Amino acid sequence: MPIAKGQPWGEPVDALPDGVVPVSSDAEARAVLEAARAAGERFPALQLRGGDLWRTLGGGGRVRFTVDMGEAFLDGRGPSLFIAHLVARNRLWTRAFVAMNAQWVGRWNLGPRAHPGDGLLDTYQAALPVNQVLAVRARLHHGAHLPHPGIRERRTAARQADLDRALRVRLDGTVVATARTIVVRVVPDALVVYV
Repeated sequence: MPIAKGQPWGEPVDALPDGVVPVSSDAEARAVLEAARAAGERFPALQLRGGDLWRTLGGGGRVRFTVDMGEAFLDGRGPSLFIAHLVARNRLWTRAFVAMNAQWVGRWNLGPRAHPGDGLLDTYQAALPVNQVLAVRARLHHGAHLPHPGIRERRTAARQADLDRALRVRLDGTVVATARTIVVRVVPDALVVYV
């Protein structure tokens, strides 16, 4: 069940149970989950040792979380999984579609209100003039790029983005395809992770 505002979240643990798979990045976690799905197996519990979801969850200690996961359908293909984010963009970031389950993309606080246990994805569709890109980028470190008239924000369980042209799509930092139509949806409480 997704977390409610003001409700405690996460459970301290003394030790990791058997069978927890250690991963050092969001991309590595995604690969483990895609392999489990391809084999028809249950998703294993993950021990996050790095990455954007790890940073969003506090990046250290011994805490167990139940987190959401995203699914992406790219031009009708899929679903493909992501644990932290989907980023589709052109080279200059003047056109972009982003779906955030975590708060961070590298050093950028791209999803300042994103929460990996709320049953929602924070989505942003940007159409920025070139002369505004640097101003937006300067504010990304602090999550102060929103609101912006060139960025449409929506917190949702599912969303379809029809882009004016195909963009390169990254799931958890890994380029997986180019797509013009992107459908994302959240899978609430999909995974157990230890941080």
